[in-house]
Amino acid sequence: MGKRKSKAPPPTRVIRRVPTTFNCPFCNHEASVDCRLDKVAEVGEVSCRICLEKFQSAINNLSEPIDVYSEWIDECERANEGES
Repeated sequence: MGKRKSKAPPPTRVIRRVPTTFNCPFCNHEASVDCRLDKVAEVGEVSCRICLEKFQSAINNLSEPIDVYSEWIDECERANEGES
């Protein structure tokens, strides 16, 4: 008599994490921008460790670090369009 086949365990799922460090649009250093979210005060802050540029914006309970960073990039683009 043969032995019963054991069921193979299900494959592990890879959990993708949202990054919290980004590239700085001013000094072009990689992974030099940190994002901190203060959910109590409802403020998101993005700051570069190299050139010390900072940006703050209002957040809600669904906001992620990438949202604050993308708002910063959008503000930079709007400022550049206004100067031209």
